[in-house]
Amino acid sequence: MKKRFEVNEYLIIVYRFILLMLIYSILRVSFYLFNTDLFHNVTPQSFALMMWGGLRFDLSALIYLNLLYVVVYVLSFRAKSNIIMQRVTNGIFFVFNAIGIAANCCDFIYYRFILKRTTFNVKDIFANESNMLSLCGQFLIDYWYVLLYFVLLMVIFVKVTLLLKPKLTPLRNNIAYGTVGVAVLALIAFLSVGGIRGGFKHSTRPITLSNAAAYVSSPEECAIVLNTPFSIIRTIGKKSFVKYEFYSPDELEQIYTPVHAAKPDSVHIRQMNVVIFILESFSREFMASFNPDLEGGNYKGYTPFIDSLAQHSLIFTHAFANGRKSIDAMPSVLASVPSLTLPYVVSEYSNNKVNSIASLLGNEGYTTAFFHGAPNGSMGFDAFAKIAKFQQYRGKNEYGNDDDFDGMWGIWDDKFFQYYANEIGKLPQPFCTALFSLSSHHPFRVPARYEGVFPKGNIPLHQCIGYSDNALRMFFDNVRQQPWFSNTLFVITADHNIPGDHDEYKTNANAFAIPIIFYCPSDTSLVGRDERLAQQADIMPSVLSYLGYNKPFVSFGSDLFDESQQRFVVNYNTDVYQIYMNDTIAYFDGKQITAAYDLNADPKLEHNILPHSDISNIEQKIKAYVQQYNNRMITDNLTVDK
Repeated sequence: MKKRFEVNEYLIIVYRFILLMLIYSILRVSFYLFNTDLFHNVTPQSFALMMWGGLRFDLSALIYLNLLYVVVYVLSFRAKSNIIMQRVTNGIFFVFNAIGIAANCCDFIYYRFILKRTTFNVKDIFANESNMLSLCGQFLIDYWYVLLYFVLLMVIFVKVTLLLKPKLTPLRNNIAYGTVGVAVLALIAFLSVGGIRGGFKHSTRPITLSNAAAYVSSPEECAIVLNTPFSIIRTIGKKSFVKYEFYSPDELEQIYTPVHAAKPDSVHIRQMNVVIFILESFSREFMASFNPDLEGGNYKGYTPFIDSLAQHSLIFTHAFANGRKSIDAMPSVLASVPSLTLPYVVSEYSNNKVNSIASLLGNEGYTTAFFHGAPNGSMGFDAFAKIAKFQQYRGKNEYGNDDDFDGMWGIWDDKFFQYYANEIGKLPQPFCTALFSLSSHHPFRVPARYEGVFPKGNIPLHQCIGYSDNALRMFFDNVRQQPWFSNTLFVITADHNIPGDHDEYKTNANAFAIPIIFYCPSDTSLVGRDERLAQQADIMPSVLSYLGYNKPFVSFGSDLFDESQQRFVVNYNTDVYQIYMNDTIAYFDGKQITAAYDLNADPKLEHNILPHSDISNIEQKIKAYVQQYNNRMITDNLTVDK
């Protein structure tokens, strides 16, 4: 064993904290390097400021992680020179800090999927996954280089930490020695309070995730300033929704209301079937029909069937998701409840009553069913289907043939789409059904019989997109022969965006870019390109409008067929609200607009127009929207009382 140097027992603590602060700075640099293509506006000067600001958050996280170690170490008094006690305290130290370092390393990859640091609610997101062990194993295999990075960093960390060993303070009197130890612990406690709060001023509030904004010029850069243990610890026990009182009730109703009034000119609902596809990870970027100018007009994309269907459909070319994760999509698309602050399905208000497309059409005599090829219970989809009042749920259990299981997520799309086509044909008409696909997902595999059939493109997902697009083609080949086909409105969208390989889609705005397609075989007028804003939450009110639904309901989206309604998009990104309105994207921190950009003139969001632009109308809209959303969520007022 290499020689260890003896230093004063209390300087050991100082040394270890300095070493940890250095490790966390290295992790911050590594996080940026792993995701540099997602941070377009970072300069050496701005990065230096982020590194400096990050020290506050690192110190706070490290104090939390090392409280037990410090207390046990100091209160072990003279026993800390004992080899057994050293092993105990070192064990505590290395275990807790290994967890913190591992959490940071995980976000090297996971950030690309959710565009924010992992928070405490991640436990709820994966709570219903029955195959977590196999998923974790696959992630470790696919991202082996991150595991290798973690192991090497830990080896270096352990070796450098153990270069020093404690030398007892030279006080023979046990009372005096113990008094010094208690005094040191009291001093550490005092300093820890300041470190956790971020300062010692009476007016200083404990720093939280939003404080990272002080060191950045663009909201997504907060993820560089923060570290993952801090983000997890500071969101433990946090309520997701705060009650707002920006406007009086009368003012609020005038500015924005989510209540869609009954249409007096609509007497009877059209008895048309509705089929909704929510396609896993189908970013708008992957479709040539939505990107006629990409690559100089020569972009072919990876969805030949969707591109062909788009020629006979109404497509919304500036549509966006209301969330970043799969669990955000069902409430957004099917109940017009976007994911703001925290996914609705894992919030404390997840049992609120909602009106969904299934509940509203179910009351009109529709048969309703939801399909998802994963094991029942996955992602809590079956639970939300019940809340949304889908009459039937069909998952892997009902499919009943494990020969078609992909070994990871569920039934392969091509098989489950055919099952979907056959099963909905058996339902009494009119019916409203929805399917959430799953194969276009990590670990980015296709069935062996399709290997080499679809272009592999520039990222692993591209082949899967081609495969699922072909599964959709096979679905339509099947249902075109069925008698209900012509009397059906088909809606195709995605659950969320995923970073691709074009810079145009690596901006903070287009990080939510998805397709929305409306197709009806018997309606030749439902064709064209709508270039105005659209969002997932618009789908439910638009479908109801198309059918002629004539009763009031609550929806946080707009009717895309109503020319008089103002289009806007709201989503939540890196702990701020993001609103797209007119040609502007603005960021609202819960109190005020903090930044705004001209989407047309400045697509990379490099020039903040807030200082010299009047965007009071946008601020008024987002304040009213958030007030309606939060307050109705808190008071369980997401439906219209009959």
